[in-house]
Amino acid sequence: KELLIIPNLREIVFVIQSQSNSFHVSRAERQRADLLQQTQSLTQTPPPVLLLHSLTDNEGDWSILPVLPYLSLLFGKNSSWLVFLEEETNVKVTKLLQALRKFDRRKEWFLGKPLHDEESTIIHHYAFAENPSIFKYPDFSAAWALSIPLLDRLASKVRDDPLKSDFTIDLKHEVALYIWENGQGPRLTAVPELCTEPEHSPTAQHCATTLSSPAPLCGEPVKKEDIFVAVKTCKKFHTERVPVVKKTWEREAFLLEYYSDHTDPSIPTIDLGVPNTERGHCGKTFAILERYVSDAVPKTRWLLVVDDDTLISLPRLQMLLSCYDPSEPVCLGERYGYGLGQGGYSYITGGGGMVFSRAAVVRLLASDCKCYSDDAPDDMVLGMCLNALGLPVTHSSLFHQARPEDYSRDFLAHQVPISFHKHWNIDPVAVFNRWLKDESRSTSPRGLNKSTKEEL
Repeated sequence: KELLIIPNLREIVFVIQSQSNSFHVSRAERQRADLLQQTQSLTQTPPPVLLLHSLTDNEGDWSILPVLPYLSLLFGKNSSWLVFLEEETNVKVTKLLQALRKFDRRKEWFLGKPLHDEESTIIHHYAFAENPSIFKYPDFSAAWALSIPLLDRLASKVRDDPLKSDFTIDLKHEVALYIWENGQGPRLTAVPELCTEPEHSPTAQHCATTLSSPAPLCGEPVKKEDIFVAVKTCKKFHTERVPVVKKTWEREAFLLEYYSDHTDPSIPTIDLGVPNTERGHCGKTFAILERYVSDAVPKTRWLLVVDDDTLISLPRLQMLLSCYDPSEPVCLGERYGYGLGQGGYSYITGGGGMVFSRAAVVRLLASDCKCYSDDAPDDMVLGMCLNALGLPVTHSSLFHQARPEDYSRDFLAHQVPISFHKHWNIDPVAVFNRWLKDESRSTSPRGLNKSTKEEL
């Protein structure tokens, strides 16, 4: 009897927020297989389970809004719900259907697990500065849903009124703002069954979604000797920022060089012959790429480029990189977008750390792509180059362009982060020790604590 009053499975469309890198494709396909296997036992026609990266040729589909007209066209007539999942979202289909049953599918609904800001933050353009906690946006890891009436209206809006946003920085917040439409549209409705507890947690009994925790995910961590670390600095920060790197994460690097506009043997720094610029640093970054493939440095499989005010856990990065194939052109970090509604491009935002496989650097340098000026934004120019080459930008939410304070507490609660950025109004050494240092680890990354392995 219970099944009779549950929405028909065909009325639900699952969209996995997948990526085109081979590791992510295999994760998303595993997730799709699991969903279809669960629905087989319900003796109904299985629901559509779509992989976001493969729906259209538009690289910017990951930003959700550009693909809504396509989804409305395909499913607007015979579906009730569009449910978005991240690759690590674990779904109990029957429980999810029961949760959705509480809502009238003929009305506009935006459902999810709400996050809010503790203080106004640069990554949300200081929105709701008077009362940052008032605006709720979904934690994508818990899954989130749109009713079809809302999907259809949003799709018309996207079609009739081209997307104007230049930058896509924090997608979950920007999607919620677009739907809310300055109070004209629906707010996010909290669904307690959408959870971010670990899959096997005793507190997850009521949950329709949880986070899978495969441990360890991809075998042995990448060796320290396989990562070359490039730190961008300049003379004025030699005494201010470089000592923080030395006090925190430098000791975990096997191969590391500081690149500056001034040679200082006490650090030591290397002057690449590119004058320092107040912003952008494109000239310096391209000089680093050239040096990386030259005989001047040992040959490694991976290059990490960071700012002198980036805080990073190299052992956690070693674990994450074990999931990727360095013979593929991998460009990994926190993904931002520029002009995605008008066919723009994605890029790895520099402050959180940009990771490149050697194959990616070789491909980049073999192209005609260059800086249009030394002070052009290096991360954005690299994004344009990758877009022109048809090479994917791979996103990991474990890299962060801003400080821990700039992210929702509940969002960080289910992460083992890899990086944060900026020393503004914080004690960077204390932030590193709290968020990025693994006390239980010996000097070898094998000793990483169990929770870190499970999160990755």
